[in-house]
Amino acid sequence: MSRIGKMPITIPSGVEVKLDEQSVSVKGKNGSMTRPLNNLVDVKIEDGSVVVTPRSKGRRTKAAWGMMRSQLQNMVEGVTEGFKKELEIIGVGYRAAVSGKKLTLNLGFSHPVEVAIPNGITVKVEKNTQLIVTSMEKDRLGQFCANIRDYRPPEPYKGKGIRYAGEYVMRKEGKKK
Repeated sequence: MSRIGKMPITIPSGVEVKLDEQSVSVKGKNGSMTRPLNNLVDVKIEDGSVVVTPRSKGRRTKAAWGMMRSQLQNMVEGVTEGFKKELEIIGVGYRAAVSGKKLTLNLGFSHPVEVAIPNGITVKVEKNTQLIVTSMEKDRLGQFCANIRDYRPPEPYKGKGIRYAGEYVMRKEGKKK
């Protein structure tokens, strides 16, 4: 039995959830989102909450059950509050700037790295080295932040690179004589 899947999702006031045969749509103050339903689970709206139940007993069904419930919870939370991730750029001369729908990163390469900001994601730069990325879609936000981090992940000797705020980087000792 899935511990996550069996918990109902409470629908807060101001949020509207609609079910079709193939998809579910959630509408709130931040906008609306639609996601296709998995054919291994059933989704029902009962007493002001969304309940996800499996159609059969199997390993794939249990995985789909918990995943679908988590995705629906993230949709409800996204249209009410939204999600936010913070990135820190550490290194001499490393900086970021936003102009329109483009993020420009100076990361010690011979050229600046330009990243297109997708629709639905906003990027704010503070102090040239702190990025605040917000979106109402948790999965797209996490993937975008991971893509930014991949340009210069933190290295273990000096800790230079792009890291999540509060991330601990295991440091190595340098060469000895």
